[in-house]
Amino acid sequence: MKITSWNVNGIRAVIKKGFYEFIESDNPDILCIQETKASQEQVELNLSEYPYQYWNSAEKKGYSGTLILSKISAISVKNGIDIPKHDKEGRVITLEFEKFFLVTIYVPNSKRELERLDYRQKEWDIDLLNYLKKFEKKKPVIFCGDLNVAHKEIDLANPKTNRRNAGFTDEEREGFDNILSAGFIDTFREFEKGPGHYTWWSYMGHAREKNVGWRIDYFCISKALRPVLENAYILPEVMGSDHCPVGCELKF
Repeated sequence: MKITSWNVNGIRAVIKKGFYEFIESDNPDILCIQETKASQEQVELNLSEYPYQYWNSAEKKGYSGTLILSKISAISVKNGIDIPKHDKEGRVITLEFEKFFLVTIYVPNSKRELERLDYRQKEWDIDLLNYLKKFEKKKPVIFCGDLNVAHKEIDLANPKTNRRNAGFTDEEREGFDNILSAGFIDTFREFEKGPGHYTWWSYMGHAREKNVGWRIDYFCISKALRPVLENAYILPEVMGSDHCPVGCELKF
């Protein structure tokens, strides 16, 4: 099974920038999308090979939002994490399949002046991890998406100058440490230990061209799924967004 995740930075925008061509060439069984910036009524998707489309849009128009396109029907679908203060921005979709839960996540950015860091550290990160662990009691969990944190210094090009910037604060990195301590696996690091692998680049200063980026998009899995994990990778050559897609292949 091949699952792909992509923060598209606006589904309507990316449709005009090679979205259909990417899906045709990548051909995942399931595609998880973050930052749709649209509701289902605003977008006409011509994807007959993905008959199952699960949307979770933010209350605020043109903001946030997640979507999962699947060739396989889910047993059950859940939007949000059952906590109203977190669930107005359309950031989480959970699908249940026969052998696992799949959760796509668009984690809130702590913002420039770190105005959302307290919320992120003391509320969101804690509640999200509790939510994932609750589902893991029933069956293994795969979760993916834009987690808005570069975990280690090798996960961004300029760690020293970004030390207190959103996405690389000690607090956010500790939140990711907690995910790993709770038993989840960062799949990409099972296959690639080195630096220089990023999933997001600023639109400023030719950052992508120079590969001055951050790895903030992930696939994480329950330890129980490690024996069926075959590959995890980044697709930096795919354009259309300031993020590139990430992928995961599991043998089911």
